[in-house]
Amino acid sequence: MNVLLIGNGGREHAIAWKLAQSKKLDKLFISPGNPGTADYGKNVDISVDDGEKLVEFAKMNNVGLAVIGPEDPLANGLVDKFEAAGIKAFGPSGAAAQLEADKAFSKVIMKANSIPTAESRAFTNFADAKAYIASRDEAVVVKVAGLAKGKGVFVCERPSDGILAAEKIMVDNAFGDAGKTVIVEDKLLGQEASILAMVDGRNIYVLESSQDHKPIGDGDTGDNTGGMGAYSPAPVVTEKIMNQIIKEMLVPIVDGMNRNGTPYKGLLYAGIMITQGGPRVLEFNVRFGDPETQPILMRLKSDLLEIMLATCDGRLDEVELHWDTRPAVCVVMSSGGYPGEYEKGKVISGLKEAGQMKDVMVFQAGTAAKDGEIVTAGGRVLGVTAMGSNIEQAQKNVYAAVEKISFDGAYCRKDIANKAIGK
Repeated sequence: MNVLLIGNGGREHAIAWKLAQSKKLDKLFISPGNPGTADYGKNVDISVDDGEKLVEFAKMNNVGLAVIGPEDPLANGLVDKFEAAGIKAFGPSGAAAQLEADKAFSKVIMKANSIPTAESRAFTNFADAKAYIASRDEAVVVKVAGLAKGKGVFVCERPSDGILAAEKIMVDNAFGDAGKTVIVEDKLLGQEASILAMVDGRNIYVLESSQDHKPIGDGDTGDNTGGMGAYSPAPVVTEKIMNQIIKEMLVPIVDGMNRNGTPYKGLLYAGIMITQGGPRVLEFNVRFGDPETQPILMRLKSDLLEIMLATCDGRLDEVELHWDTRPAVCVVMSSGGYPGEYEKGKVISGLKEAGQMKDVMVFQAGTAAKDGEIVTAGGRVLGVTAMGSNIEQAQKNVYAAVEKISFDGAYCRKDIANKAIGK
């Protein structure tokens, strides 16, 4: 089967690497891809936003399955376009993708289905949001309702900071149309976890747990990013908590989406806060997490293409996934200045040396090829990922690989997986 993978980040590099291992795969096309994905298929110079060209390319190249990586094309209905052309597509419909693309919609669905989540209010007017936040005595979280590439969440310890965040979004228009509606919710305390599950409309198959690290600084300090690292499995997700997440969150949201007339198919991501009162949903996403995908797919021993086809065909109940019991850790190397302003075009050295290490993969995210060299081309540049006999060894291996790679202004957190180790 010929497969078209859409996207160009570290998540897509990891998916391309895993799909290339499938016995069912004939040709893999990645659009637009990056220098890393070119090792596993043919990169195609078509934007993720150009649905017509992508569908036309798929028709001309006998593509049997399209896999959509990023959230924007999913929200814009790319799956619907492929299916209308008679091509299978892995991912939710445009209507179902509202679960991530519209946080106000997501909150309504959660409340309607009694899914544990933070108390919240939605606002389309800054004066109303300001008055509400000012009336609060405790910390608040201010969220852009639309898609903001993981950067539209502001955790505000003081109401005054919450007002400034709302002003940045609604008055300064920092996130454009995505910030027309703002969600203000209670701050939840605890440890975060990422739960990814395949959903075929009625069956749910939960993947191995993971934990992301959103803030830029060690100790979860500083501005939120798209994710600075992840590890799998997450010890904080015990069997009891996982069963609770499935029963109280995953099953009700899939059932609720069906009853809403927006049935869900594809990868469902639940961002969870494990509080003293039990797990609570922070957000739902409608695609593989980045960087959680990297350590999860490193541990997956089963055929990813088979799993995706079973999801599309509504036969997840016929699938059994197998996992490497060893943990994996991913450390994101970013451009200096990220998530703010940063320079591009910095030459990256050491990729080959790091990639040749045992149980190590260097997934490229924000990279480009220039004059025979790999250079930086984004905020999150690389997702260095390693496995180990235990979480301590995986952490040791990944940072040993990071040490072999360098580029001007390179930055990474030094504490990824410390929570799992108990430091």
